[in-house]
Amino acid sequence: LVPERPTPGNTDYAFEMAISNIRYGEGVTKEIGMDLQNLGARRVCLMTDKNLSKLPPVNAVLNSLAKYGINFQIYDNVRVEPTDQSFLDAIQFAKKGEFDAYVAVGGGSVIDTCKAANLYAASPSSEFLDYVNAPIGKGKPVTVPLKPLIAVPTTSGTGSETTGVAIFDFKELKVKTGIASRAIKPTLGIIDPLHTLSMPERIVANSGFDVLCHALESYTALPYNQRGPCPSNPIHRPAYQGSNPVSDVWALHALRIVAKYLKRAIRSPEDREARANMHLASAFAGIGFGNAGVHLCHGMSYPISGLVKTYKPKDYNVDHSLVPHGLSVVLTSPAVFAFTAQIHPERHLEAAEILGADIRTARIKDAGLILADTLRKFLFDLNVDDGLAAIGYSKADIPALVKGTLPQERVTKLSPRPQTEEDLSALFEASMKLY
Repeated sequence: LVPERPTPGNTDYAFEMAISNIRYGEGVTKEIGMDLQNLGARRVCLMTDKNLSKLPPVNAVLNSLAKYGINFQIYDNVRVEPTDQSFLDAIQFAKKGEFDAYVAVGGGSVIDTCKAANLYAASPSSEFLDYVNAPIGKGKPVTVPLKPLIAVPTTSGTGSETTGVAIFDFKELKVKTGIASRAIKPTLGIIDPLHTLSMPERIVANSGFDVLCHALESYTALPYNQRGPCPSNPIHRPAYQGSNPVSDVWALHALRIVAKYLKRAIRSPEDREARANMHLASAFAGIGFGNAGVHLCHGMSYPISGLVKTYKPKDYNVDHSLVPHGLSVVLTSPAVFAFTAQIHPERHLEAAEILGADIRTARIKDAGLILADTLRKFLFDLNVDDGLAAIGYSKADIPALVKGTLPQERVTKLSPRPQTEEDLSALFEASMKLY
């Protein structure tokens, strides 16, 4: 059974760009107290996680809040790779605190948790599943006004400071899902490259892989005018709209920066130029995928993270097993792009060239294999675990992984090539071993 494509004539004819305001500069975190003063904030919620609460980025924020006399409460219980329960704990805190502004200091986990807390505190009568993406939740449009949220990213990966997306593990179903609405995007993203200097090597690598896949997936996604159905009202136009001319610019630019700087940023922590550029690339890719969306690498990554058994990554100080999001996304990338390349092969070839492939004598029909080989070499050079088998999965897990991918329609339907359950099984199987 091949999934149905929307009927011609009922596809979308428009796309829109929504991004947070972005401020970039070395040391710019010191302005946050003034921003909150300018907003007239009286009760601020500062969210972070236990590891970060002792590190320079949080310190810089606390100093600025103190300097400008901002009254705040700190919530440092954010879970790395959040769950529905960890979201609910943060939401509880936000509802009690009656805050009029939020500050999130951390990676995607912290920023996403803060977005959810802001949303449900602003909509106290809503059930948790009201805003969660369908088919897992009801996917209702957000019509309540939210409080200002300032995001201070400390990793160079999720681009969460620019997007209206918040991702979590839904424990009961063992699957990742999320909330996607332009209404929850931060008011301001403060991109301070000094914060990337405290990132350990593997965190730089895994967050960089997320940037890589954001750029590749949004550039190769189903074009916006082939996505259906056309919304009857603009409030129903999804945040993830398919590839479009504006997102393409950001995705390609982010890909070029990754090609130039990711290896350097991982290999030498004191390479400030490389780390600063990756911090920007994360936001650039966020602007791209936050409006175009991602597809199969992300759709398949959610069960890879959700069904984790005992894997504990190097450099992550956590008390639970986890597959870092960027790793769960990149491990399927060679198989995925080999599969999608028969649609828009020239885009796949262009991406391979940016990542260093010599395409002078390449045949267009080999685009997928060329991009897959280029990605494998890239990952091998950065000693990435050898496929899903290396992080604890076997062929016996494939049915469960496929089952966990099926509800991710918000992203899987943006794949340029529709996929059956058999296709997904084959992609997981091909991703068991990379090298």
